[in-house]
Amino acid sequence: MKSAVFEKDYPESALPEIAFVGRSNVGKSSMINSLLGRKKLVKVSAKPGKTRTLNFFNIDNEIMFVDLPGYGFAAVSKSERASWAKCIETYLTKRDNLKACVLILDIRRLPSEEDMDMLSWLSETETHTLVILTKTDKLSNNQIAKQVRLIAEEVGIDKEHFFLYSSLTGHGKDNVWEALRSVAGL
Repeated sequence: MKSAVFEKDYPESALPEIAFVGRSNVGKSSMINSLLGRKKLVKVSAKPGKTRTLNFFNIDNEIMFVDLPGYGFAAVSKSERASWAKCIETYLTKRDNLKACVLILDIRRLPSEEDMDMLSWLSETETHTLVILTKTDKLSNNQIAKQVRLIAEEVGIDKEHFFLYSSLTGHGKDNVWEALRSVAGL
């Protein structure tokens, strides 16, 4: 629908919004495409740091998905990373339509310092947060169980509160959609 950096450029809409946030290269774009059953709606790149704006997607005039710039290891300047952080913070603190934030973590990795900071900040601002562990197709069931336990211990959240997802296979899609519709009031 629209890309924006500044609050004045956000689309005028009364639709409930769900923001997607996570490290660069965690699979935000792939996840949104998979959830929507589209292959190229959201641009997917093998190179981290390609999403540099807030990207608003109107989904059937019912809900808005907002793809936020990734954080972490993107090969960009500190000043550009700082501007992304400000862009994300402004959106997450000032957008009345925001109903929840989807924090995406790669199940194969323990959360980074940036992931922990984002989770803490979302908690402090009382932003409803869904934690989704992606790339489950890359691990066996035993490895998944072990990683869920380790990540739960690391972040201090009961493992029952995580959603498991694979953009490749669609595993977890129905559960995620159910949760998104619930928090959006649909």
